[in-house]
Amino acid sequence: MLDALKKFFKGLSGEQEQEGRFSEDDERLAVAALMFHIITVDGEIGQQELDQLKRILQQQYDLSDDDTQELMDLARERDEDSVDLYRFTSVLKRKLEPEQRLRVIEILWEMGFADGSVHEFEDNTIWRVAELLGVSSRDRMELKQKVAHRQGGNNS
Repeated sequence: MLDALKKFFKGLSGEQEQEGRFSEDDERLAVAALMFHIITVDGEIGQQELDQLKRILQQQYDLSDDDTQELMDLARERDEDSVDLYRFTSVLKRKLEPEQRLRVIEILWEMGFADGSVHEFEDNTIWRVAELLGVSSRDRMELKQKVAHRQGGNNS
């Protein structure tokens, strides 16, 4: 009971308990939440999209299966709780160099193409994220072409 009250008051004061190895200000969590947002924005989450999400997170951040699952669970939770993309892009803009931000956009395109083609909502979301990260339209479209070519996806 006392622990529940402490947690409640910490929540009211804006404090976060550290329950894992991914803090609110961790760029890995911000990227994972954006990736999760991309695969949910069209209203359908396929197993191939979840598999792609897991694969990319493990490769990009050299995570164990347990850490990857924790990150995916937190990303889903943060995305569901979020009202906009700024919560995630502000962390990335502050912590990542411009070339690292390009890699984030490339990863988002990989998520968009995970099911074979990019839905218009995914395309629009990646455009908005790119704008918030300061990635040019030209770079965004070049990355889309690169990923489409690599994955053999429909570039629509």
